[in-house]
Amino acid sequence: MRHRCRVPELGRPADQRKAMLRSLTTALIRNGQIKTTKARAKAVRTTADHMITLAKDGSLAARRRAMGYLYDKDLVHALFAEAKDRYGERNGGYTRIVRTVRRKGDNAEMAIIELVGEGA
Repeated sequence: MRHRCRVPELGRPADQRKAMLRSLTTALIRNGQIKTTKARAKAVRTTADHMITLAKDGSLAARRRAMGYLYDKDLVHALFAEAKDRYGERNGGYTRIVRTVRRKGDNAEMAIIELVGEGA
C-alpha cells in the first residue's frame, strides 16, 4: 500500500522530475539561494536538507551518497568541508522558503528558497 506516501509529482515524468530536483539541489547548494515556484521549492527542500545531513555525518559512505546525487564533485567537497562548522548545532531545518510575487505569465506562486546561516 502507498496510502499517505505522497510525493510531489510536479507535472513531470519520474526521470525528468528526479533530474530537475537534482539540478535544483545542486544550484541551491552552489549559490545559497534560488528563485523557483513554491511547489518546486517545497519539493527541493527535502533533498537539500538530506544532502546537508549527509555532509554533517562526514563519513566516506555519506560522501559517496552525496556524490551520487549532486552533479558537481567539487561542490560536494566544499559542502562536506563547511557543513560541520555552519550547521553543527542545528538539528534540521537548513533551508528557508520565502514567498514572493506571483509570476507574470501564468500567475504561478513563486518563492525564494535559501540556505539558513549559522546564526539564524
